[in-house]
Amino acid sequence: MKAILSQVAGDPGTLVLADVPEPEPGPNDVLVAVKACGINFPDGLLIRDKYQIRPPRPFAPGSEISGIVARVGAAVSRFRPGQHVIGRLGWGGLAERVAVPEDRCIAIDATMPFDQAAAFIFTYGTAHYALVDRGHVAPGETVLVLGASGGVGIAAVQAAKALGARVIAAASSTERLAVALANGAERGVVYPRTLTDKEAARALAAEFKDACGATGADVVLDPVGGPYAEPALRAIARNGRHLVVGFTAGIPAIPLNLPLLKSCSVVGVDWGAFVRGDPAGAAANAAAVLALYGAGKLSPRVSERFTLAEAPAAIARLESRAVTGKLVVMMD
Repeated sequence: MKAILSQVAGDPGTLVLADVPEPEPGPNDVLVAVKACGINFPDGLLIRDKYQIRPPRPFAPGSEISGIVARVGAAVSRFRPGQHVIGRLGWGGLAERVAVPEDRCIAIDATMPFDQAAAFIFTYGTAHYALVDRGHVAPGETVLVLGASGGVGIAAVQAAKALGARVIAAASSTERLAVALANGAERGVVYPRTLTDKEAARALAAEFKDACGATGADVVLDPVGGPYAEPALRAIARNGRHLVVGFTAGIPAIPLNLPLLKSCSVVGVDWGAFVRGDPAGAAANAAAVLALYGAGKLSPRVSERFTLAEAPAAIARLESRAVTGKLVVMMD
């Protein structure tokens, strides 16, 4: 079978398409014929040895797949050949077949397109966990979403709207903001691609406050960080919750007087740790977001599709920060 392999640490140009043996599922594994693999930011870190986990080489990147069950291990009870599934992996997804532990497989309806399925659980699982479990969003509250045209951003806009919140989107261009508005945001703010001047940061905070309204944002969902975190925090309401999801613009340094003055909380959101530490809770959340998908309230935006041979270009494309929605590698 074919797979994309990382044989040496480096950028996406170091990846190679190779023939590898088909994996043999263990007793608790599900062998999945991969149909699609979502591309995520950690894929680029993993191949550079800049992620917290370093798998032994050679390995295939790719942590989010959809496909059809080909075989199951002797101890597997919840899946059977022919079922459509989503698989959560640390790596290994950019391959034609992969063995996935049973507890990392999620059954999906056969009507769900494979590209949408491979672009679903990481972003919508993260957004739901952030907004519900960590942010405790209530109907009628105002949610400010940074990076609102990215994978997690679009998922958060749609999920917050499904929860009955008023959604304010923030993005780095008018084109990106238009994507967020089309996915359910009520108002939006375009922030500059670079933000190094204090006056510009104050001006951005004022724009956030104006868009959110007199009391500010009850919840800020922030997968961006960098210099944008502080202006968003300055626009938060009293008793608000600033949800720290990621750092695509770098790790911010936030003045701790702001949480004191705002009586607000800065809340970490580690969906991966939640999934590992609370499998039952993660399964319930997965069922909840799949039910919302089935009801038409959530809809992944797959902006580009690539072949397996083009997977290195897909990772490089995501790293360019010029992407809206999700990138997916299709195996067929």
